[in-house]
Amino acid sequence: MKVLVLNSGSSSQKSCLYEIGDALPADPSPPIWEGKVEWEDDKAQYSIKNSHGVSVKDLTVATSRGEAIKRLLQTLWNGKTKAISGPSEIDVVGHRVVHGGPNHFEPALVTPEVKSAIESVSVFAPLHNRAELEGMQIVAQLLGPVPQIAVFDTGFHRTMPLSAKTYPGPYEWFEQGIRRYGFHGINHQYCAERAAQLLGRKMTPNSLKLVTCHLGNGCSLAAIREGKSVDTTMGFTPLEGLMMGTRSGSVDPGVLTYLMRRRHFLDEQLDDVLNKKSGLLGISGISSDMREVHAASQNASEPEKMGRAKLALDMYVHRLQSGIGAMIAVLGGVDALVFTAGVGENSLEVRAATCDNFAFLGLKLDQGKNAQSPSNNDRDISAPDSIVRVLVIHAQEDWMIARECWNLTKAAKPPAAH
Repeated sequence: MKVLVLNSGSSSQKSCLYEIGDALPADPSPPIWEGKVEWEDDKAQYSIKNSHGVSVKDLTVATSRGEAIKRLLQTLWNGKTKAISGPSEIDVVGHRVVHGGPNHFEPALVTPEVKSAIESVSVFAPLHNRAELEGMQIVAQLLGPVPQIAVFDTGFHRTMPLSAKTYPGPYEWFEQGIRRYGFHGINHQYCAERAAQLLGRKMTPNSLKLVTCHLGNGCSLAAIREGKSVDTTMGFTPLEGLMMGTRSGSVDPGVLTYLMRRRHFLDEQLDDVLNKKSGLLGISGISSDMREVHAASQNASEPEKMGRAKLALDMYVHRLQSGIGAMIAVLGGVDALVFTAGVGENSLEVRAATCDNFAFLGLKLDQGKNAQSPSNNDRDISAPDSIVRVLVIHAQEDWMIARECWNLTKAAKPPAAH
């Protein structure tokens, strides 16, 4: 079965093609083709490669976002990076849908009703849900009536108790769908399953308590017990919680009402500031990229930039430690701390600084293992005598989506006649 996965963002489109046989492998299979297009203004930057080792990078003019995505997908069966003879070889297409709202948690075949439901909650995550709906439309235009499946990023957190998912405002909020949904659930779920494999333990009742740290441009934590999410840092939208690349994370709501009353901020201005001009970028004034902020924090030749960059890093780690502490309290202890996604997998400095304050739990890093060059290999970086294990796990959202598509497609097919 050939499964095409689309991971649509506000300014980028990632896509992978997987080939999965009659049995689902225990470990993630590498894609036979993967591509990414990022755009800014009228420019589109393509990065594409296939399993034969052919890779292409290209910068072109894009007349529209839709045209850029179509051009990316057409490289699947055209040009140097082709991996299949034509679009008819694709059996099913999976989409990461950031927000499923109050009614959609399980992976679902895309129907007019499902698309309508995704559109109805686009106001909760407008940059993502609408991009994902556009991806579904483009697939229908290019591939025809191929089955499409929506996999919801909020789905994994459906198991959170009411005490964790309800905001302490009027109860009517909850009845109106204003509640804590949580995000990055596809990868948090994968990390929970992978951690259990690495530690050689099954997630039977009370057997494994995990705090998973998804640290990319967007950041969130999850408290996981028995393989189920019991709390997370993101909430009604992906803005709540930790300090992120350009997002503020949680701030006192009184700051927002002050800005609206005294500074006459409009809702669009608040949204822009909180989502695009805050976080690492807002504090450092340099970049949303952790690598650039860390480099600036070490550059004594520019003391003002160095000071702001160091403040940004200190705030990032402080909020991360605070969030991890809260997750551990909810779990009543922790067996393993998991780092994943771009910063989590690649920043040894963030991992070391974060773990430093948890020595009282018996958590000890192996500094040599932590300093090893990043790779896609999942690994344990804790010291042999550490009571709490520290794992680095490569994010596998696309594979998880492909796996859900395989499961749903297999379940929908009638058994073969004998």
